[in-house]
Amino acid sequence: MQQDLHCAQGSGTPLRIGFIGLGAMGRPIALRLRAAGHDIAAWVRGAESARRAGQDAIALLGSAAELAAGVQVLVTNVTSTEDVEQVLLGERGAVHGARPGLLCIDHSTIAPRGARRIAAELAERGVGFVDAPVSGGERGAREGTLSVMAGGRPEDFERALPLLRLLGPTVTYIGPPGSGQVAKLCNQLVQVVTIQGIAEAMRLAGAEGVELQRVLQALGAGFAGSRMLDLMGPKMAGRDFAAGIQARLHAKDFGLLERAAADAGLDLPALRLVHAQLNRLMREGWGQDDTSSLLRVLEISCSKDGNTPY
Repeated sequence: MQQDLHCAQGSGTPLRIGFIGLGAMGRPIALRLRAAGHDIAAWVRGAESARRAGQDAIALLGSAAELAAGVQVLVTNVTSTEDVEQVLLGERGAVHGARPGLLCIDHSTIAPRGARRIAAELAERGVGFVDAPVSGGERGAREGTLSVMAGGRPEDFERALPLLRLLGPTVTYIGPPGSGQVAKLCNQLVQVVTIQGIAEAMRLAGAEGVELQRVLQALGAGFAGSRMLDLMGPKMAGRDFAAGIQARLHAKDFGLLERAAADAGLDLPALRLVHAQLNRLMREGWGQDDTSSLLRVLEISCSKDGNTPY
């Protein structure tokens, strides 16, 4: 089976790829793989996903097990560790239809320990598993500019690599199963702590009455410049809180980060502070808005001290 998969990818012969998870990220990834010539089928859990599949003319199967039985590669992109375990290992999960040699690629962001556990159980059935979370958002998924962080056995990663390269120019093999998830959590930590820093800078500049766009121009020209500043600074200055990536997803990821840090016996102060801010954001009902809403969390906190948000 491994030899056949390499042959198919190298020669351009279409692969039969099953998909579970046709949401904001999964759908454009599935369509991108189909545009590259691969045959796509899916199993979905909700009416909205079924509607998307019909709109995109993606064939639907009756269960994850039935889907797994007829494909060479199974791709998952769902929300939580529990979701991945359910669709792959649950009562009607993919493992019950999987044949030895099936390759599973998971693009979800889940707990590293969960990824390792899933990989081990699948390996007992002769099924490969690559945890391959991505960074770059919906736009990156549509345009093929995602950054992929992969964990798994080297032989499984090599089989997955031609498909992963269709998603973006940067595919990095991190190490054994679960390693891709570790890298993704590190990515989320740096990313959202940076967003919090930008929010605090914008709050301070606004409170001092200076022109925010000029501050952004100055920051971008120095060591504070970053892609995140270029993205989030103008959104905050323009009070544009429409979701690029919904804040609830970052809040979920920070829950994973807190547990990973606790498991490792680490005290990470910035992680704790930003997680608290994300939890406040969620309580205010802004979970489906952009994470730039961390600025609004600062504003409501300051207003209780008698300061008026700019």
